[in-house]
Amino acid sequence: MTDDAPEVLAGGCHCGAVRYRVKVRGRNGVVCNCSICTMKGFLHCIVEEADFELLRGNDSLTTYTFGTHVAKHHFCSKCGVHSFYRPRSHPEKVDVNVRCLEGVSPDDFDYYAFDGQHWEESVEALRDSQRRQ
Repeated sequence: MTDDAPEVLAGGCHCGAVRYRVKVRGRNGVVCNCSICTMKGFLHCIVEEADFELLRGNDSLTTYTFGTHVAKHHFCSKCGVHSFYRPRSHPEKVDVNVRCLEGVSPDDFDYYAFDGQHWEESVEALRDSQRRQ
């Protein structure tokens, strides 16, 4: 993959009810230490809305929100896997779980360590890191 050409990857949940295609413009991810990301084991790859296509499973999705209710944590109602969601830090984008992408390993990505335990103090640095990619 070159830096100027997007890589098209498939992803989805464990049972296959939720399937999507995503254009990844560099193997850059985010690892967050907040309570929900730590518990889910979510590894973030934040993409533009136009680079994400839900192929099937909208009717299988359940959404969980908490706190400010800006983040929309989608998960499959059949198998429970959180393969993508709408992040609070970038509500106009889609955040796919690197662990749910086919044909790549989480080790193939470089990660920005986001201090989600101190979200308010750390979010601007995260947004800046995303703009530089």
